[in-house]
Amino acid sequence: MLYRSLIGAIAFVLALGTTISGALASDDAKYPDWSGQWRAIGGNRWDDSKPGGLKQNPPYTPEYQKLFEASITGQAAGGQGNDLRFTCLPRMMTAIFPFEFVITPKITFILFEAAMPRRVYTDGRAWPTNVEPGLTGYSIGKWVDEDGDGRYDVLEVETRNFKGPRAMDQSGMPLHEDNETIVKERLYRDKNDKTLFRDDVTTIDNAFTRPWVITKRFRKEKDDREWYENNCTEGNNHVSIGTENYFLSADGYLMPAKKDQAPPDLRYFNKRQ
Repeated sequence: MLYRSLIGAIAFVLALGTTISGALASDDAKYPDWSGQWRAIGGNRWDDSKPGGLKQNPPYTPEYQKLFEASITGQAAGGQGNDLRFTCLPRMMTAIFPFEFVITPKITFILFEAAMPRRVYTDGRAWPTNVEPGLTGYSIGKWVDEDGDGRYDVLEVETRNFKGPRAMDQSGMPLHEDNETIVKERLYRDKNDKTLFRDDVTTIDNAFTRPWVITKRFRKEKDDREWYENNCTEGNNHVSIGTENYFLSADGYLMPAKKDQAPPDLRYFNKRQ
């Protein structure tokens, strides 16, 4: 009897495992194939359909237009302007380095070669009330089957709960210091060109006179391309002191990062006699 009970238990476990496996396989079949490495088209620009810098023409209020122009002027003089990427702060969907999607039923991960992962929660949760704000915000998404074929093809995402300072691309386009930004996205693979991926982005921010709507495009890399370890902090010779950025020379000395830059305040160091 024990023998028969054992056989029955094993059969039950195998049947249960087959059922779970089949359920998981069926569940996986609902999600799109976004595998591979994706890289932004148009380089390090927010709106890849326009030239960089002032020609991006963001819908700024007069106050933030001046801050944007000052960033461009500062960069032309050799500084960093409003762009703090040199300090290794993240800037996600600009994506000049490759990224990939890892899709699970409850979370979709966007893994960047040169930045921390982005998490998009798709488990139906409400907005949290006690989560510390972050530079990448907090993202909640919803899968949509637009063509009704039983397979999801669009991921709708809303991101809130930011902290600053933040800039939208390398030109230093600032976002409002109140950090009340809301970003809405529609992520989807092009139906006619499977090597093309799109992200329709609406940025709602008090630095703008209206929501700024653009479409970012990404191209799939060759399947045999390797991933590389790309740590921003490794070999980064930028040194930020106060409101100024300096540079560490090859022989280990602090040097100016722009013409006629004043040295840092050394009040806490003993002066040599």
